[in-house]
Amino acid sequence: MQQHAYILEFEKPLRELGKQLELWHQQSLENNIEMSTELAAIEQKLAKAEREIYSNLTPWQRVLVARHPKRPYALDYVSALCTDFQELHGDRQFKDDQALIGGTAFFDGRAVIIIAQQKGRNTKENILRNFGMPQPEGYRKALRLMKLAEKFNLPILSFIDTPGAYPGVESEARHISEAIAVNLREMAMLSVPSIAVVVGEGGSGGALGIGVANRVLIFENAYYSVITPEACSTILWRSRANAPKAAEALKFNASSLADFGVVDEVIPEPLGGAHNDPVAAAEALKKAFRRHLDELTELSTDELLGTRYERYRALGKFLEASAK
Repeated sequence: MQQHAYILEFEKPLRELGKQLELWHQQSLENNIEMSTELAAIEQKLAKAEREIYSNLTPWQRVLVARHPKRPYALDYVSALCTDFQELHGDRQFKDDQALIGGTAFFDGRAVIIIAQQKGRNTKENILRNFGMPQPEGYRKALRLMKLAEKFNLPILSFIDTPGAYPGVESEARHISEAIAVNLREMAMLSVPSIAVVVGEGGSGGALGIGVANRVLIFENAYYSVITPEACSTILWRSRANAPKAAEALKFNASSLADFGVVDEVIPEPLGGAHNDPVAAAEALKKAFRRHLDELTELSTDELLGTRYERYRALGKFLEASAK
């Protein structure tokens, strides 16, 4: 396990084993004592504990991993996967929203349009990025980029990572709901291939505002939901304390989303999360993007529209038992 200054609560036993391993190794060097057997035993114990913990994360623990401050963000993946990314700014109506960025790039030798929600690493960056919560002008900028993609027949790659659209007074005054609603309608009718991936948080309409796509992917420790667990807990129990319970009820794990047909593929992460090996995480995403893009570019415009339509019509289907 790669050690980070930021340790989640359930990772503390691993940190203690790591400290013990480091201490014994240091003593072995300083005192010239042969301790290879003892060190190997601790290493095996640490590796076993890592596998057990990360293979059995609860939905709430996965939410914490999705929010890990060292987790790769959208621009990290764009930098790793694409070349010649040229960011385009502004919605041509109000201002440039730094929480939602996009532009042109080359992926695997193909020209694409990138649309992404971006968080910050520190206080200054988070203020600039509004903690990854786009405002109306962000979604209108995304729409402008979608129309650009359609004009030049370019596939769209969307990176979702937001707790939700910004709910402030100014955002509401500039019609955040309308901006998202227009995007939902227009994305459903795009004539070009579109792939969205949830790389961290996928909260509510803020995520869906750039997520109506032919294929929706999600990282193993990301989540995609109509509401955050804290907000759900506050509504149901008048307290944020039951957020873990809410996460459990809302099925905050990627495998459940795949079972329900909400996402098309779950991308595996390195042991401990994408932040433990960003290169491996990016490579896994690259392979998934390449495979789905190859499949989608073979479809006609009518097939792209039809399969996208059927994908979203199928969500939420249920059977009603007849009364006996």
